[in-house]
Amino acid sequence: MNRKIFESYVRFFSKNQTARYTLHFVYKLLPIVMFVAYPALLVYAFVERRDALLRLILVPLGVFIGVSLLRVVVNEPRPYERYGMPSVFRKDTKGKSFPSRHTASAFIIAMAFLYVNVPLGIAAMVIALLIEASRIMAGAHYVHDVVAGTAISVLAGWVFFFIV
Repeated sequence: MNRKIFESYVRFFSKNQTARYTLHFVYKLLPIVMFVAYPALLVYAFVERRDALLRLILVPLGVFIGVSLLRVVVNEPRPYERYGMPSVFRKDTKGKSFPSRHTASAFIIAMAFLYVNVPLGIAAMVIALLIEASRIMAGAHYVHDVVAGTAISVLAGWVFFFIV
């Protein structure tokens, strides 16, 4: 995302109230939905799929820790920092843009759902895609931030849920 695209997103969502409310819903509420659904998945696994419970805990935890450490090491500035103007929702977090932890978390949770129940996993993937897009449109992350978060989680999920 270059400065021109960033400014166009901020301008569009500043002028279009319906679009802003929709983006706000996706940006704020859908991550909460995913992060509430995940403990529900763990409770289900505890009751019905104890054989999968440890994997459902350790794989997302590993991705979360790995992405968190990578963000500290890379410490890339966020678009609103680089371009010197506020994002759509006026964040003030400095650095730690790469990779997107919201995106990585949403996708590894979606992979966990996919491992346990394919239809729920597909629904979770759609939600994760919406979260991913919202991070860019709100100006909180660059495209490469969310793509990296997605790639890390999908690869880790594929390997540790479906191959190992």
